[in-house]
Amino acid sequence: MATFPPYPTHPSEPPGPGGPVGGRRRPAHWWRKKWVRYGALITLLTLSGLVILALVREQTGTEGFLVGLGLAVLPVPLLIATFRWLDRVEPGPWRNLVFSFAWGACAAALIAIVANSFATRWIATATADPSSADTLGATVIAPVVEETAKAAAILLIFLFRRRDFTGIMDGVVIAGVTATGFAFTENILYLGTAFGTDQLSGGSGIASVTAATFFVRVIMSPFAHPLFSVFTGIGFGIAALSADRHHVRRVLLPLSGLLLAMGMHALWNGSSTFGEFGFFAVYAAFMVPAFGLLTWLVIWTRQRELRTVRDELPAYAAAGWLTPPEPYALGNMKARQLAREYAGHQFGREAARSVAEYEAYATSLAFLRHRGRRGRANADFVVRERELLFELWRRREIARPSLAYAAQTTAPMPVHGSAYGYGYGYGSTYEFGHGYGYGYGQGYGHGHEYEHGPAIEYASAYGHSPAAPYPSYNPYQT
Repeated sequence: MATFPPYPTHPSEPPGPGGPVGGRRRPAHWWRKKWVRYGALITLLTLSGLVILALVREQTGTEGFLVGLGLAVLPVPLLIATFRWLDRVEPGPWRNLVFSFAWGACAAALIAIVANSFATRWIATATADPSSADTLGATVIAPVVEETAKAAAILLIFLFRRRDFTGIMDGVVIAGVTATGFAFTENILYLGTAFGTDQLSGGSGIASVTAATFFVRVIMSPFAHPLFSVFTGIGFGIAALSADRHHVRRVLLPLSGLLLAMGMHALWNGSSTFGEFGFFAVYAAFMVPAFGLLTWLVIWTRQRELRTVRDELPAYAAAGWLTPPEPYALGNMKARQLAREYAGHQFGREAARSVAEYEAYATSLAFLRHRGRRGRANADFVVRERELLFELWRRREIARPSLAYAAQTTAPMPVHGSAYGYGYGYGSTYEFGHGYGYGYGQGYGHGHEYEHGPAIEYASAYGHSPAAPYPSYNPYQT
């Protein structure tokens, strides 16, 4: 059930983590306990990994497997770092990325190898035409099986890690990391097989099958599998932005993304049947534009997320949970990085990590309130908000001076008359304030109105009009 978020309240006492709603919680059944689910998942992935290891080694041989492994691992750190970089605004927990990669490399790869082999053999037996069976298997069977297997990881995180899955960027990252794991295992198989072919034919150097396979799969198209699956991730990401009551939309959007991923995958696999230059034609006409379009979408989504942070967090600054410089600093990637660097230089590595966590929790808080303001918040809005405020409160002693320094250093326009000596402003739809002490540029100024809520007026610094819903003084603020 969607609910509109209440106004942030004055922190009259330090917040605590959210507790159960509606009284004491009943003890969970044993199969719902966290350690049981984690144990079952780890066991499943471990067994899948062992089976896929044996299957790949059987097809490539020990030497081919080691060569394939050594070559296939090369693009993995770059791809993981890229997706982690994309997720910098609201970074998800590492455990989700580890699960996604492991699912793609083990479970999804095992499903694909078994299902593709079975389907291709069945078609070859039924049609007595092995050549056509291989083509049909690559262009029809493989895209359906592989994209569905990879999508299962996105679905599991969407269902069971819903708090970590809040928008398009989360879908892109989870899908991309899952596909990176899948491509890693598949590359081991292809490169190991190519090496075995060269061993039999005596090929070596640039003219070898191994070198050609490495160029096509690792150098020219390392993003192919991630690109296909990202369409599925975008579908889940848009569904995550929809209200819970929109059941049809939340089902159709992921399915549409999955179908688009299958179509792109089928076109890619079928490019070899389009003639001598079919592969390069598909690469130039479809893959490169699709990659460019997704790059633009990711950049646009990041800017939109930062704008949401700048728009939503001033409500918490007005209530006293945040200091006035923080909404600007948290909505600026350069300021966020500078705050982490400042904390690390002044207080050490643990302090820098604490500031990074503060930034992530504050971003989650902004997104939570944004969903609530649009009628998309769940019934546990208050509990979740309290949990996030508690995490911010625990880290405020280190984070606040670091963010204040970053805001002062990166502020594009100084505001004179600041009570604390580092007023600033940035261009937006708000008026420059001059009554809240900092002269905060997004605007709790004298007699001006906040765009996304009722009128908020401050007659003087740290004084508030009777009509203002946000108290302006925080006794715990340092």
